[in-house]
Amino acid sequence: MSYVKPAELVPTLVDAGASKVLLSTRDTLVRSTMGGAILAIAAAFAVTVTVTTGHAILGAILFPVGFIMLYLLGYDLLTGMFVLGPLAWLDKRPGVTLRALLRNWGLVFVGNFLGAFAVAVMMAIVVTYGFDTPPNEVGQAIGHIGEGRTVGYAEHGASGMLTLFVRGMLCNWMVSMGVVGAMIAKDVPGKAIAMWMPIMLFFFMSFEHSIVNMFLFPSGLLLGGQFTVMDYLVWNEIPTVLGNLVGGLLLTGLPLYLTHGRPHARRSAAAPTDAVPETRELVGDRV
Repeated sequence: MSYVKPAELVPTLVDAGASKVLLSTRDTLVRSTMGGAILAIAAAFAVTVTVTTGHAILGAILFPVGFIMLYLLGYDLLTGMFVLGPLAWLDKRPGVTLRALLRNWGLVFVGNFLGAFAVAVMMAIVVTYGFDTPPNEVGQAIGHIGEGRTVGYAEHGASGMLTLFVRGMLCNWMVSMGVVGAMIAKDVPGKAIAMWMPIMLFFFMSFEHSIVNMFLFPSGLLLGGQFTVMDYLVWNEIPTVLGNLVGGLLLTGLPLYLTHGRPHARRSAAAPTDAVPETRELVGDRV
């Protein structure tokens, strides 16, 4: 399996961020809608596996199939754009302004929500026979997830909000590593393995992912979960989005850019030619 070294990887991440920020409105909405929908059906699959087998680890092992497929098809998630877009902006790519970056985030958010919500409605129909019967055990489980991860946080006040924000950070640290993993290998098996590992970790540890939650919480409301739309927004989606932004950028994007990106490459290229052999070898490798 091929491996792309970090010094070669970072320019690829920057290029990807620039191309996605500068996409047309139509393409951005189509790609993000499909990204949200595929991730949502993977979440529904993982919950179904967990409920029917009684083993949460099996659901976590299988959930990454959706993430892998959507990135192989070139679709987009807001959590990924929280890393790729800012890298292109930091690198001062032409046309990647703060306004363009915020526009992209807004469009991807809308598209992800549309896709996830569409799957939420379809799954609600499936688990209730078109709303003709009470939710089956999978539907009931989804409803309880929504309750525990909204009013469950609210019961702890500020401590609950802090916990929610940190779980959002940790989530996109792992998810953004999956995004990077999609570019760290050049063949499909390598990409799939690199994406699968951190995605399994975040899902099993129940970290907060804003797009997965765009499916789980509307589903919960449709299936009788005991929480409100305002509970969902205030005690999950908004803090989760902010945590995802900080975690992905601070823990994945910036460290890679600062140590392997263009500024570092320029400093390395300027190193004295009489450096010790080990230093010259390192500089040559990075440049």
